[in-house]
Amino acid sequence: MNTKKTTPPEFKGWRATIWPIHNHELKKFLPLAFIMFCILFNYTLLRITKDTIIVNSAGAGTISFLKLYCVTPTAVLFVILYAKLTNILARENVFYVITIPFLVFFAAFALVIYPNLEALHPSRETIASLKMSYPALIGFIDIYAYWAFALFYVLAEMWSSVMLGLMFWQFANHVVRMQESKRFYGLFLVIGNLSLILSGQFIKFCSEDIKRFYATPEAAWQASLYSLMGSVVLFGIIAMALYRWMHVAVLTDKRFFDPQEVRVPTKKRTKPSLIESIKIIFRSSELGLIAVLLMAYGVTSNLVDIQWKNQVSLYFAGDLGGYNAFMGNFSTLSGIFVIVFGWLVGSNILRRVSWFTAAVITPLVITVGGIVFFFFIFAREWVDAILLHALTTTSATAACFLGAGIILVSKGIKYSLFDATKEMAYIPLDDELKTKGKASVDIIGGRAGKAGGAFVQSNLQIALAGSALSTGTNAVSITAPYAFGIFLIVCVLWLYAVKGLSKCHKRSS
Repeated sequence: MNTKKTTPPEFKGWRATIWPIHNHELKKFLPLAFIMFCILFNYTLLRITKDTIIVNSAGAGTISFLKLYCVTPTAVLFVILYAKLTNILARENVFYVITIPFLVFFAAFALVIYPNLEALHPSRETIASLKMSYPALIGFIDIYAYWAFALFYVLAEMWSSVMLGLMFWQFANHVVRMQESKRFYGLFLVIGNLSLILSGQFIKFCSEDIKRFYATPEAAWQASLYSLMGSVVLFGIIAMALYRWMHVAVLTDKRFFDPQEVRVPTKKRTKPSLIESIKIIFRSSELGLIAVLLMAYGVTSNLVDIQWKNQVSLYFAGDLGGYNAFMGNFSTLSGIFVIVFGWLVGSNILRRVSWFTAAVITPLVITVGGIVFFFFIFAREWVDAILLHALTTTSATAACFLGAGIILVSKGIKYSLFDATKEMAYIPLDDELKTKGKASVDIIGGRAGKAGGAFVQSNLQIALAGSALSTGTNAVSITAPYAFGIFLIVCVLWLYAVKGLSKCHKRSS
């Protein structure tokens, strides 16, 4: 007779799937969730606003230069600063010391910097003279010409990696127990996507609906900027208040947090250096192929994203409010699509098909979508004359909305299929490759993927700067055929890597 007792499940039915949180845990879960919501709400407002002001002033091509030559060095400097802060300040105080300067700058940008741009930015004559004298340096000259916007872009870009990637998740990993994390973290991601939906509609209201209250688009945009940055400051203050309340009312209760449970490892596991990472990857064909997956996604998505933002700016032709409202709606649709596709489609695909079939969907969708998108860009005259005449629209309009659809779908597939199949590719590997190898791939593949597209796009603009200046062509538009060629090459390498990893899976199974 079997007398072994089975532990009953904590939750049953719909609650096990939708809301696996005990009532007494709400005191801990809700403030953490709302801190994440506030950070991500601000992230969406800042991400869309930074693109709006840069694309409609310096041009979409400047984004590649900013990411490669401004954001990356700033991130390195921040790591150094953060290491020093953690040595001299308590964990709680580090959060405030890092958050407050962000909020002060964004408030100052709306109230002080933006109203005085003419006095702060160099004159148009000076910039025109510099561009004529140094055409190959146009990308850097545009950063100088709109240095206040560039500074806003860099700090807005840093908000995501600093406040979400470091401040929030480090705090969550410190106070959430392992058994709690299995239930909490999935819901954090859902709440994160809900913030995309709500913040997108808030942006639309501030950027588009607010126009009817003002006589000129310029006055409406100024009011929009006040509302957006005011909200960033407000939600930042709410996040700090919740963070403080958790230290006062939650972390002092041993039901929710016990400092004795926080284990300090006797030997800290360090990530391999850049050189060590390269050596580890080259010793394993599987790791090399996984690194190709990461780099390929980063490069292709960046190439399409820059060209798409350029098409959106051409479509709205300097209408800052219209551009911002369009991106707000896009953010809302992104949040809805990621939630629906991830829950209803992506999870079922992973359960029902082979690894290869699930993994190859992402590069196939991006390849086909990218081919169609680029076709509408550099075959503009042919498309306008033949294909779109009967549809009473233009290739620029089609490229704008088609690009939005392609990026929307690729984001949903990325979070539900690409990330999952990439992590599954580590399962057949030995323990050393799963640990040191994964850290190495994150260093090489992650860095190269994020910087690769920006590097390609910025160097194409440098190489073709003379042609763009002499013909009066948009700097990003003139690079489209070349960017498309590189896009295709990277997509082929991506498909090859998926096929190679599939063979490795079959050999190990």
